[in-house]
Amino acid sequence: MQFDTIIHRRGTGSIKWDRRPELDPFWVADMDFVSPPCILDAVQQRLSHGILGYAQAHEGITEAVLGYLQNRHGAAVSENTLVHLGGLVPALSLAARGFTDAGDNLMTCTPVYYPFLHVGKDAKIDTLAIPHIYRDGRWTFDLEEMEKQVSSKTKIFILCNPQNPLGRNFTKDEVVKVAEFCDRHQLVLVSDEIHCDLVFNESDQAFFSALNLPEKLRQKLIVLQAPSKTYNIAGMGYAFAVIENPSIRNTFCATRGHTLSEINCLAFFAAEAAYKHGEPWRQELLSYLKKNRDTITQFVRSELPGCNIPDIEATYLALIDTRGAGMKNPAQYLEKDAQVWVNDGAAFGAPDHFRFNYGCPHARVLEGLDKIKASFDRHQG
Repeated sequence: MQFDTIIHRRGTGSIKWDRRPELDPFWVADMDFVSPPCILDAVQQRLSHGILGYAQAHEGITEAVLGYLQNRHGAAVSENTLVHLGGLVPALSLAARGFTDAGDNLMTCTPVYYPFLHVGKDAKIDTLAIPHIYRDGRWTFDLEEMEKQVSSKTKIFILCNPQNPLGRNFTKDEVVKVAEFCDRHQLVLVSDEIHCDLVFNESDQAFFSALNLPEKLRQKLIVLQAPSKTYNIAGMGYAFAVIENPSIRNTFCATRGHTLSEINCLAFFAAEAAYKHGEPWRQELLSYLKKNRDTITQFVRSELPGCNIPDIEATYLALIDTRGAGMKNPAQYLEKDAQVWVNDGAAFGAPDHFRFNYGCPHARVLEGLDKIKASFDRHQG
């Protein structure tokens, strides 16, 4: 199986592998799998033209994105609502800067991908971080606390769905309730859905994109998606926003000013190939990641006493809680004791947790888990 092949990445300028070459990396959300052949072929074909000048969205990428949104999400989106982007983190910053003024604040729910907690600084505003709550066996939104914390100064809510690092695929009911909360308080709802094609439980619960909210709840909505995580092309730098409301869209685009670089000419063609031809590969990837997900879940629950791991419904990232094992700052400990690099949960708003990236060959997952267990055993001893 192609996903079992271990590809040596050191010396390729990889953030994951070359930033700290003395450590065994299981951190940043970058998979160790070769991208789909259809994407590599498309990039090679574009390269063969020989001229790599400034690029704009060509007919093929627009057709691919609109077709994908219709076929995957059942969302009939018009071309003029699309905003092509070089990445989603800059889009979060644009939203924070575009819809707030000094003294305002934004709201999000933690633990969450750490840029959500920092883009407010770009806008010189405060961030209201509302912890998720564990209810009925699942992490979900604390709507009561959200109501307590929201104020006239709150202008924007940033939703992470599927949730990174909790691995939740939020239900339609959950997303609608968040959107209703935003509507009540006239907040711009930014739905970051970058992991929406990495959902494991869709046979029981289809992914619900905010694109499918009732029209009333879409008036101040920005939906952000990208092929980057699913097809392992984050380094190509392509994403897009769907913004129906012309006023919201104009403000978002005007905020860009001259702060964002052009999207590179290869990225458009890589994304087009992903959305037009990548589905068979995606299905194989999901099957493989499920195996890795099941392995790490069973391992944590049976081999790391006192540690907890949620039921992971999406992404290739696992958040592991070490508080019951009495381990403080586990990421720092694992780095020093086992030379294993995982993400520190504190950055996501979850101290004494660590995030483990299992988007890699199964043998690598086992290798990392064995190193972690040996390190935990030494700690307990």
